[in-house]
Amino acid sequence: MPKQNGNRIRSIGYAANSAHSKLKPFSFERRPLGPKDVLIDILYCGICHSDIHSARSEWRGSMYPVVPGHEIVGKVANTGSSVRKFKAGDIVGVGCMVGSCGRCASCKAGHEYDCAEGGPTWTYGSEERRIGGHTYGGYSNNIVVDQDFVLRIPKNVDLAATAPLMCAGTTTYTPLRYWKAGPGQTVGVLGLGGLGHVAVKIARSMGAKVIVLTSSKGKVRDALRLGADEALLTSNRAQMRKYMNSFNLIIDTVSADHDLNGLLQLLKPDGKMVLVGLPSNPLKIDAFSLVNGHKVLAGSGLGGIKETQEMLDYCARRMIAADIELIPIQKVNQAYDRIVKGDVKYRFVIDMKSLQKSR
Repeated sequence: MPKQNGNRIRSIGYAANSAHSKLKPFSFERRPLGPKDVLIDILYCGICHSDIHSARSEWRGSMYPVVPGHEIVGKVANTGSSVRKFKAGDIVGVGCMVGSCGRCASCKAGHEYDCAEGGPTWTYGSEERRIGGHTYGGYSNNIVVDQDFVLRIPKNVDLAATAPLMCAGTTTYTPLRYWKAGPGQTVGVLGLGGLGHVAVKIARSMGAKVIVLTSSKGKVRDALRLGADEALLTSNRAQMRKYMNSFNLIIDTVSADHDLNGLLQLLKPDGKMVLVGLPSNPLKIDAFSLVNGHKVLAGSGLGGIKETQEMLDYCARRMIAADIELIPIQKVNQAYDRIVKGDVKYRFVIDMKSLQKSR
């Protein structure tokens, strides 16, 4: 049980103190355990590219110090007096959100990410409404979360490889489900990284024909190993021409600058391209790329809590998990640099046992 200071819970983690600083050991306090709260000892936390954007303020507006991490798997250590959904010892997950108003139409519909009252409370970098300051994420030994935002991890899964599903899983499952990917459809996955490799596995499990679109020759073989039917090099003009008017749906997972207009030409009439990656700079669209063929360019964020639980159960039944490299937290800064270079297959996950060595 973590030590408490005036009922606040003492925590340790790794934080960035500015946009240009490395992540370093950091001691802080979490809010006291409220009646509906669950105290979780964190076992594993995935590293999402958005962690890097936030730590380095590439989206601007980061609140420092930043303790990143929203792909959390852990064990329940204690519960508040009103908690009925979980008990000590349960294996649980926490994703990108830890709260919302619960009253608006979006929240009542299970779309907490669209909360009308200032948006959701993000796992890190949001206002901490109870004790002031801001929220801290999963690069830490523990976290306190309202039971309504805690997810149940199915039994008999690899816990470390399941952690990335808290973000990468729900981010890709949601648009594939919404746009009804399935038999008879050709689904393109643009980018074979942390999000893309999970998208390939899920789309294939839904019965769609899956084609990976990548700029890296080195990822063609991996795309096929992960379950893709084919792989297309976006730098190869002949291949791009060959695949024009071929896709019903393209899931765009790329978080770097890229040309959408050429990619939209790959869609069949009435085809859909869905952005789930979050580049730092605006992307430019030629209206004719959409008007010709009545194509749809859409965006998709997270699934709600109910849908995220559905995704976890779905992936467990079909034995879908992330391909990971497990690291100690002391290597988190090297991991950030490697992610930016594309040098990971395909998600770093931090083993939080290693945090004890930083004390």
